[in-house]
Amino acid sequence: MKSRNALTAALTGLAPAVWGSTYLVTTELLPPDRPLLATTMRALPGGLFLLALGRKLPAGIWWWRALVLGVLNIGAFNFLLFVAAYRLPGGIAAMIMSAQPMFVVILAALFLGDRIRAVHALACLMGTGGVVLLVFKGTASLDAVGVLAAVGGALCMASGITLTKRWGRPEGVNLLTFTGWQLTAGGLVLLPFWLSLEDLPDSLTGSNVIGFAYLISLGAVLSYIVWFRGIERLPAVAVSFLALGSPVVATLLGYLVKDQTLSVLQIVGMVVILLAVVLGQPRPPRPKPGAAPSAPPRATGSHLPDHPALEQEHSG
Repeated sequence: MKSRNALTAALTGLAPAVWGSTYLVTTELLPPDRPLLATTMRALPGGLFLLALGRKLPAGIWWWRALVLGVLNIGAFNFLLFVAAYRLPGGIAAMIMSAQPMFVVILAALFLGDRIRAVHALACLMGTGGVVLLVFKGTASLDAVGVLAAVGGALCMASGITLTKRWGRPEGVNLLTFTGWQLTAGGLVLLPFWLSLEDLPDSLTGSNVIGFAYLISLGAVLSYIVWFRGIERLPAVAVSFLALGSPVVATLLGYLVKDQTLSVLQIVGMVVILLAVVLGQPRPPRPKPGAAPSAPPRATGSHLPDHPALEQEHSG
């Protein structure tokens, strides 16, 4: 069970790793100053492709559930993320967004019945502290709209993780189709903002096409499939800590590709973030004191003891 959880966590962590490369792809390969175009193109084409592949639309209550999840996980989250990034310099947006696991800890306790554990509180502090060491550079003025956007983005992501875990997936709907519902809903919500706030590019270069193809395939379709699979199989709190890998990858890519410097404090920050992610992952239940690992004694009568504890899931 422990190795299976570790493998699932590692696979799920690939999604934030890919998202950490989005900034580099956007700045190097896409048309400049069009973040809403990038976000809409990242979500909508991939969502429509998965819908065409699955040939199944939501039914009943899942019409509004798919809309809510698409807005929280993709549409509103990405829109608020770009607003915060444009209005908050010096990595402050990433610092505020690092509070997202703390929000999930609270929401999971309220809506999923998970216990708030001391180790999760410690991991939240370590995660935020690691991001501060990683991205903060000196003092910077705080823009109220940017701060609200960053907090709103963190709440959107935390709420999306929690509700995806709580609602699960409708019976008979595969993961690809479920992902397509959310990508399409999120892309449709972003579409009017893009058309009203940004101009269309005059032309597309070969680099632009490569960048959009990367965002649609790896940055949306594959990464969100892996992400939602992880939410199904891991505790919500464990998934939330994996998202802290995104700024780590963004920093490493800046160092490797754009010749940016990497300070000792940033390296320490990466290590602290990694430790926070590890602390946030589920652990196998501890054996009760005095419990013998041997097989239970053979029953001598018709009465067989029940073991309801064996049926309980360990939430981590």
